[in-house]
Amino acid sequence: MTTIDHIESIIIDVPTVRGHVLSMTTMMTQSVVLVHVRFSDGSEGWGEGASIGGLSYGPESVESIKLAVDSYIAPVLLGKDADRIAAACGLMARAVKGNHAARAAVETALWDGLARRLGTSVAQLFGGRIHERLPVAWTLASGNSETDIAEAEQMLSERRHRDFKLKIGKRKVKDDLAHVAAIARAVGDQGTIRVDVNQAWSLTEARYGVKGLQEIGCVLVEQPVPRERLDGLRALTQGYEIAIMADEVLQGPADAMRVACEHAADVFAVKVCQSGGLLPAAEVIAIARAAGIGLYGGTMLESGLGTAAAVQLFSTVPELAWGTELFGPLLLTEEILAEPLDYRDFSVAVPTGPGIGTMPDPDKVKFYRRDRSDSLRAVGAP
Repeated sequence: MTTIDHIESIIIDVPTVRGHVLSMTTMMTQSVVLVHVRFSDGSEGWGEGASIGGLSYGPESVESIKLAVDSYIAPVLLGKDADRIAAACGLMARAVKGNHAARAAVETALWDGLARRLGTSVAQLFGGRIHERLPVAWTLASGNSETDIAEAEQMLSERRHRDFKLKIGKRKVKDDLAHVAAIARAVGDQGTIRVDVNQAWSLTEARYGVKGLQEIGCVLVEQPVPRERLDGLRALTQGYEIAIMADEVLQGPADAMRVACEHAADVFAVKVCQSGGLLPAAEVIAIARAAGIGLYGGTMLESGLGTAAAVQLFSTVPELAWGTELFGPLLLTEEILAEPLDYRDFSVAVPTGPGIGTMPDPDKVKFYRRDRSDSLRAVGAP
């Protein structure tokens, strides 16, 4: 029997290529937790837990993720059968309530380790990949219309992205509509425009905003009202032709079932960390497919490691009508993987190696880990 021998969690902080403006905060750095699991047969696995903007966005931060992994999850998993991932998930669920990103990071590392021991990919463990490449949207979130237009034009010319999501909700609704309209005019029929409000609008604001976005030609509105207002999400879904996407309201399969039963969304943004792991995310996907709800591969702005795991899962989904948003590594000033993911022709390739298909670069992890000496980081010592 191969057992779980060691679980280590590492916080890394990597600067972003530009300010990432959300309704609740502006990100200049993305922080994630890498989880490294070693097994008794010498194999290893990697996973990642991420949040967006820390506690200003949701109930978890990198600090809480690390605490949950080190103090609550690791003690109940050490010495357990590494191949029995469903049993390990059950132990985590009993030891830790909520804390989906922390559980997802460990669960992903267990899947990665199992697939490596079997000499296959994580995708194969979820039925095998259907797609070799997945379309990837880019988020325009500088907060400045001219800057965002220039960025969109560059992405189009480089054939990197043609679907654009705009972060709005920080300004007055009419100002946000003017911002979206300017970018929509610039992009024209070269691509699509979607928006993410990150729960910032009241239902009254959302009615006005969604109507305006529909008239502009925006194709999708993500989580315009607070996650607690499922009635508001349902009213918008049933009241407008434009697609309404559930995001923050989806904290795992139970929430997905509730939203589906209420007919409260046209699209699900499925996120591995937000769902609680690859297996719960697969269950969210199954609920959406059974209910006739469209699918979108969402992101918590994971580094290349967490993104590779998500790509493995989404490659097994027959139809992703709304594509994916797995651009997290491209928002960082530096790649942390030994072999970066392949982004080109408006898509990302599914890694074909064992496990999640890639590994972190140990020197990059060493440099960006939070507990590294600031003096060493300042001089750029390897």
